[in-house]
Amino acid sequence: MEDKGSDRVSQKDALARHLGIRLIEVKPGYARAVMEVRPELLNGVGVTHGGAIFSLADIVFAAASNAHGPVALALNVNIQFLKTTAVGDVLTATAREENLTRKTGLYRMEVRDGKDELVALAEGLVYRKTK
Repeated sequence: MEDKGSDRVSQKDALARHLGIRLIEVKPGYARAVMEVRPELLNGVGVTHGGAIFSLADIVFAAASNAHGPVALALNVNIQFLKTTAVGDVLTATAREENLTRKTGLYRMEVRDGKDELVALAEGLVYRKTK
């Protein structure tokens, strides 16, 4: 794991810890994390809550964009939920940088289940703070 801005995400993100999200790999412009679906992550109809899936995608987004060093803050994130998951499923999210400028970064995030089927697809734009 990179030692730059990604530490802000991996060590200080209380929500990631609360949800059981574990960052597996982080490097500038890329991150991968896993989360096991637990009963407390289900919504009212018994499938994984969209907020939990979104949070998993958001964590890899933050890690990939902050791994460059300068603080990167989300300007916009959109997500499409494509498949339901349930208790016991292990979800893996990846974020890949699509475009990077001095002030912004565009990222694509995928969340997949244990069968490598696409659960959600997201896109996020960050603002890169400069000193």
